[in-house]
Amino acid sequence: MSHTGEPGAKADATPPQPPPVNPVDRFFRITDRGSTFGREIRGGFATFFTMAYILVLNPIILGTTEDKFGNRLEGAELVTATALVAAVMTVIMGVGGNLPLALAAGLGLNAVVAFQLAPQMSWPDAMGLVFVEGVLICVLVVTGLREAVMHAIPPALKYAISVGIGLFIAFIGFIDAGFATRIPGDTGSVPVQLGAAGRLAGWPILVFCLGVLLTVALLARKVRGAILISIVATTVVAVVINEIADVAPAAWGLTVPGIPDEIVDTPDFGLIGAFSPFGAFSEVGAVTLVLLIFTLLLSDFFDTMGTVVGISSEAGLLDEDGKVPNLGRVLLIDGAAAVAGGAASASSNTSYIESAAGVGEGARTGFANLVTGGLFALALFFAPLALIVPAQAAAPALVAVGFLLMAQVRHIDWERWDLAIPAFLTIVVMPFTYSITNGIGAGFLAYVVIKTVLGKAREVHWLLWGAAALFLVYFAIDPIEQLLGVK
Repeated sequence: MSHTGEPGAKADATPPQPPPVNPVDRFFRITDRGSTFGREIRGGFATFFTMAYILVLNPIILGTTEDKFGNRLEGAELVTATALVAAVMTVIMGVGGNLPLALAAGLGLNAVVAFQLAPQMSWPDAMGLVFVEGVLICVLVVTGLREAVMHAIPPALKYAISVGIGLFIAFIGFIDAGFATRIPGDTGSVPVQLGAAGRLAGWPILVFCLGVLLTVALLARKVRGAILISIVATTVVAVVINEIADVAPAAWGLTVPGIPDEIVDTPDFGLIGAFSPFGAFSEVGAVTLVLLIFTLLLSDFFDTMGTVVGISSEAGLLDEDGKVPNLGRVLLIDGAAAVAGGAASASSNTSYIESAAGVGEGARTGFANLVTGGLFALALFFAPLALIVPAQAAAPALVAVGFLLMAQVRHIDWERWDLAIPAFLTIVVMPFTYSITNGIGAGFLAYVVIKTVLGKAREVHWLLWGAAALFLVYFAIDPIEQLLGVK
């Protein structure tokens, strides 16, 4: 067998490529992963603009709820805390984990903090529990348990998680834009409908529809920067329409597009460090405390797992065994983000599935995180400017990325019912229950049950048995609380 340089070797043999000269390229492996600085920068911008809504949503969810003593968190301080932790942890993930995976306050997790923790204790105590939950996650990572659980998941379920997340975030896009809405006060009808009254009406919906059409057209033509171009162009259209048309501010939702009165604002760091790690232990009973921490831990644990697998799979970064590169460091940084979120009173921070927007732009390394994190840092001072992008301009990117993730369904063997049924439940439960965690739990439980009834229980990794048992408790938490007399 001939080798290059030996007699008989092919003349056109490709010589080994020299390593990149640029030290930044070498560190982030930009060229090795088939990316470029331009793609990484575009991906960083796209991820930020699809995540920027958290700068509005997190203060609304946390700031409109009273704690046990009637206290509320102040809005300006929440914006600062949200942007600061997102900026710092996103950069750390980029440098330490080298994945295009941005982090910010987790939706769903902040709802647990606001509606389950705060009514039973003070805000510092509630954020202290978030801090404790993050420390526990870090312990699980250091012991290798969290990574071992991820490696124990069958490839079919990993792909199903990606597909389910794709449908989930596409659904989020339709809901956020108002393209699909709940039917208020009508329990006998379907749960969602087209537009606000069974039809599309109003300028904001038109902006969203134009954004979707523009995004898919650019993607179909394989235009570089398609998602980012769509976000910027649709935002410009939204601003123009809002200026010349008679559009009620409420029609846009949380963010009204327009030229802001002020561009620069002074950040308020008053909430940083305002937490009490052990204050909750004297406010609630031991059983309640365990259940509250368990709820936070389980949601954070598996939401992150699904997000990390989904983003890595879409970016083509999984190895031949379906494993995520640098997984241990990635999970440790994610756990540290929960710790930082609690310490800053921003709620638990976690990896964001909206990072898929950046992956869709070509981001393949942590360099994109430097851009996203830098934009979150700028948002500390330029919050009015960062928040002019309405949901109707950002949501088309989520719909488009939903399509990109949906393509993973081709890797699932639908002839293997012991794999296909759990995969199916994973995929459909996520959007139907509006929860990544619920979808993963349904898939795990179905996988264990089906393997058992088929006499293949030994094929199930012991960690999956443990995870399925935890999910059984998770889904049955209400009757368990009733049996234990916990309100």
